[in-house]
Amino acid sequence: MTIPGAPPPAPMELVRAGERVSFLYVEHVLVSRQDSAVTLTSDRGVVHVPAAQLSCLLIGPGCRVTHHAVMLLAESGTSAVWVGEKGVRFYAAGRGLTRSSRMLEAQARLVTNERSRLAVARAMYAMRFPDEDVSALTMQQLRGREGARVRRLYRQHSERTGVPWRRRDYRPDDFEASDDVNKALSAANSALYGVVHATVVALGCATGLGFVHTGGDLAFVHDIADLYKAESSIPVAFDVASAGVTDVGAHSRRQMRDAMVERHILERCVADIRRLILGDAAQDLSDEWENVLALWDTGGRVLAGGVNYGDPASGDSPDTVADW
Repeated sequence: MTIPGAPPPAPMELVRAGERVSFLYVEHVLVSRQDSAVTLTSDRGVVHVPAAQLSCLLIGPGCRVTHHAVMLLAESGTSAVWVGEKGVRFYAAGRGLTRSSRMLEAQARLVTNERSRLAVARAMYAMRFPDEDVSALTMQQLRGREGARVRRLYRQHSERTGVPWRRRDYRPDDFEASDDVNKALSAANSALYGVVHATVVALGCATGLGFVHTGGDLAFVHDIADLYKAESSIPVAFDVASAGVTDVGAHSRRQMRDAMVERHILERCVADIRRLILGDAAQDLSDEWENVLALWDTGGRVLAGGVNYGDPASGDSPDTVADW
């Protein structure tokens, strides 16, 4: 049977996750497709965006999305992120770039063993405290140091910008109820979460298997995003609040896009996740682009799929093979 339509691009033909544009936010447009580009249509005209160049597309209120646009985003390994008003809430879907389960299996092994999970958590905290030895600290001690670090950052940026800071006031159900700096933090963090979510999915990891955070379907996204807030969303939020702009959300997203480009956060995010999960960011992952369907076996063996192991020619005894 011939499947209608153009065949999707092979994974090796796509732009790698670390080399893409971090995110694009759209609202009140028709999101459609023309060839290999996503088209954004409004009363101001039509904009063509190469889908494979994007890490994620943030789809805001007032948008309509066609079936063909979603197909293109999925084929390109681009995360489609539906965000609520002001970008505070989001829902993401789409297939990642990798076709291998190596990262997912390694992540699952690490997170389901208390010793290895603690080791990864310590490695995450070590990235935030580069001049300190955290190798023997408990999770309680690590959380205490992190809490003190974040409070110190808020205080420093408050003094730097002259923006008063009382406490974090996050109200996803009422964005306008918060002060400007809290609104900017919510919008900036939302953009950061979207980019990290897209990277986690692109690499084939599970968004819900966190090492520090737990219990939610985005636990690992929050783990990784927390590595970059001190240099991105926190200073951006105070800068936006000090600028006295009227549209805090839009200004925060633009500032975050610039900050992520300047600090190479997308590229670093890819390398950091690989290092945390595999132990080596430079490890050869060329086979992750291949379409693999293998069978698990005991003793650490992996068998080829698409083989009838009830056939004596396969070398397996028919008595040991389930009859499907």
